[in-house]
Order: sequence, then structure tokens, then C-alpha cells
Amino acid sequence: MKKLFLLSIAVIGFIFTMNAQHIADNAIGLRLGDSDGFGAEVSYQTSISDNNRLEFGLGWRDSNNFSAIRVVGLYQWVWQLDGNFNWYAGVGGGLASFSIDDAPPGADDSETALFAAGDIGIEYDFDIPLLISLDFRPEIGFGNTNDDLEFDVALGLRYQF
Repeated sequence: MKKLFLLSIAVIGFIFTMNAQHIADNAIGLRLGDSDGFGAEVSYQTSISDNNRLEFGLGWRDSNNFSAIRVVGLYQWVWQLDGNFNWYAGVGGGLASFSIDDAPPGADDSETALFAAGDIGIEYDFDIPLLISLDFRPEIGFGNTNDDLEFDVALGLRYQF
């Protein structure tokens, strides 16, 4: 137990003493991927300090059972790993409008639902104004159709300005 406590203190200390790399004031691009189909999202990031930013996305998803249009917002913390490599974590949520493909005839085949999301990923900041990232975004929905846990993995390409 004593070793676990000391290890926890060391890890927390390491995280808080890591130097954050300056992140771009703004970045816009695409985030492509999904957990059970295909999803595309137009993504916009804006920095609010040297190691914090907001990310907003407007996206579309298509799976075997439904299609959806989604709006998402995330607050992210960014830390430098090595050179131009950063890792980040964040929390947020959004709103989704679903169209259910296999609804019975005559039934309402659409729904709007809220969801909460986490975010963790790694990114590479090129010397040109290009940012590439790979992230994992677990999401939990609140609604009749979207009431389960989804694991969204995506590749992002963004232009920084």
C-alpha cells in the first residue's frame, strides 16, 4: 500500500511538472473515424491558455442501425511528450439527432439526445501549420436510442492559424 501511495504521488508530480508546449491559437480540420460505422466531423480548436483549449465539432455518423448529426464541445488539457509530440485529455458533451434505419413502419424514426464525452489522444505538431492526431473518445448517451456507452476512435487533420 505504501509503494502504491508513493507511486501515485510521483505520477501526479510528474504530470504537474511537465512543460506544456505552446499550442496554436486556432486550428480547423477534419476528424474521421467511429466506433461502429463511419463518422466525419468538422473540428475547430481554440486555445484559452498555453496548455488548455476548447474543441468544437459538427459531425455526421452512419452505422448499421442509424445515422446521426452531432454537435460536440470539449475542454482539453495539452501536455508535451517529446519535441512536437503532445498528448491531451478532455471532457465535454454534446447533442445528437438520430434517424433510426430499422424502425417499424409508422413508428417515429428520429430522436434527439444529449451525451457526455471524455477525450484522450496524442498529436504531432508539424513545423508547417499542420496538426495530426489520434484520439479515443468514450461517450455515454442520455435518451431512448442513445443510452449506451460508445467508444469512438478517430484520426484528425487540422490546419493551424
